[in-house]
Amino acid sequence: MGAGSFEPMSSKKVIAAAVALLALTGAGVAAAKVWLAKPKTTYVTAEAVKTDLEESVLATGTLKAYKTVAVGAQVSGQLKTLHVALGDLVKKGQLLAEIDPVLQENTLKDAEAQVDNLRAQKRSKEAMLKQYRLSFQRQQEMAAKDAASRADLESAQAQMESTRYDIASLDAQIKKAVIAVDTARANLGYTRITAPMDGVVISIDTEQGQTVVSTQSATTILTLADLDTMTIKAKVSEADVTRIRPGLPTYFTLLGDSDHRYYGTLRAIEPGPVSSSTSSTASSSSTSGSSSAIYYYALFEVPNRDHRLRVSMTAQVAVVLNQARQALCIPLSALGDKKDGRCTVKVLKGESVERRSIRTGITDNVQIQVVEGLAPGEKVVVGDSSMVPATTTSQQMGPPPGRH
Repeated sequence: MGAGSFEPMSSKKVIAAAVALLALTGAGVAAAKVWLAKPKTTYVTAEAVKTDLEESVLATGTLKAYKTVAVGAQVSGQLKTLHVALGDLVKKGQLLAEIDPVLQENTLKDAEAQVDNLRAQKRSKEAMLKQYRLSFQRQQEMAAKDAASRADLESAQAQMESTRYDIASLDAQIKKAVIAVDTARANLGYTRITAPMDGVVISIDTEQGQTVVSTQSATTILTLADLDTMTIKAKVSEADVTRIRPGLPTYFTLLGDSDHRYYGTLRAIEPGPVSSSTSSTASSSSTSGSSSAIYYYALFEVPNRDHRLRVSMTAQVAVVLNQARQALCIPLSALGDKKDGRCTVKVLKGESVERRSIRTGITDNVQIQVVEGLAPGEKVVVGDSSMVPATTTSQQMGPPPGRH
């Protein structure tokens, strides 16, 4: 074949080129479908299950002794002997301490001597009254016979009446002196300090040998507490205090033992706020623009026979409003719109999602009871992949095939 001629392409090469072209075209179409196709939505679901549910008001509380008595001294003197130590268990009437009784003994002796003196004066006046009475009688007899002047009669009468009044005055002074004796005897008794109740010594404020001065108020020597029963004072916020009432079941746990619950019944709610103890805080709390939190004490008791609970411990308190046993529950985050006391949820059926209206019950702020509209085992949607930003999805998929 001469110059300028060409050799025709063989049929095998034509078929190979066609196949290669079709392969490239198919790959491009497949890549375009993958790139342009809408990503499939995936769902995060939670199953409706039966469990015990509890609606409660939570608060922080402090443990106090059910009854506390500050045992003090009503008389002055040196604390001669202290018969108990910190933590001792004492019985009512038990001798706790003794104050040096010398001053009170001397005061009692002085008061008794004053009574004896006044009684002696009274006996003297009574003897004089007897004499004045006889003299008055003689003057009367003589005056009747005109043998004595009227002035002598009146003088005798005045002496007799004056002595009677002196005796009456001494009677009053004797009564007062007897009272002083009783007071001195009582003060002498106060030098022996006894327990006013059964309890535990939780503090000693005055040590043996220290001088006690009791002029205006009784000086505290030690404090007794009844630890067989503990009172819990829970600080409930003003947002929750209207939801609770006396008679509701309560329980608390300790910071060091969160697994053990101590149960009781709410006894009372103090009418005044916790902040009312200081006038400045109380005045600020009464202002409508005040931003300070207001709390109220809720009180209840628990037994403490083993004295495991101690004064001033911190308690995590729950006041139970409602309880449901084996209630059908779903996460609170699964709820949608609310209307007319019902809520909307998304229920996953196979690969599709349907909206359903349900009626709810109590909640513990994590799960909520489903009263109507769901069956056990059904799955509710709590989230899906549509919540993920589109930019994040595109970055994860990378550039489309064929781009550089």
